[in-house]
Amino acid sequence: MKNTQRTDTIRFTVKGQVVIPRWLRQEYQIEEGTRAIVEATPEGILIKPVTKARIQKLRGILKRKPGEKSLAQEWAQHKTEEKALEEAKYARLTGSR
Repeated sequence: MKNTQRTDTIRFTVKGQVVIPRWLRQEYQIEEGTRAIVEATPEGILIKPVTKARIQKLRGILKRKPGEKSLAQEWAQHKTEEKALEEAKYARLTGSR
C-alpha cells in the first residue's frame, strides 16, 4: 500500500454512514462486505479495514512453537511498532518532530 498524502472530504448520513472514496477503496483493497476495526484516537477516528490481504498476512499467527514469543508478547510488539509508524506518519503530515 502506498503512503499517500492525498486527502478528500466525506459526509456522514443521518445513520452515521460514510462513503470511502474510490481511490482509497482501491488502494486498500476494500470490497463490498469488507469489515473494519474502528478506534478512537487522540487525532480522531481511525478505520482499519480487515481485507483478504491483511488476513493472509496474519494467517498462522496463533500457531506457536515451543520457545517462541507468546501471542501476548507478539501482539504487544506489533502494537508498539504500529504506534511508532502512526506517530512517524503523523509527524510527517504535520511537520512536527
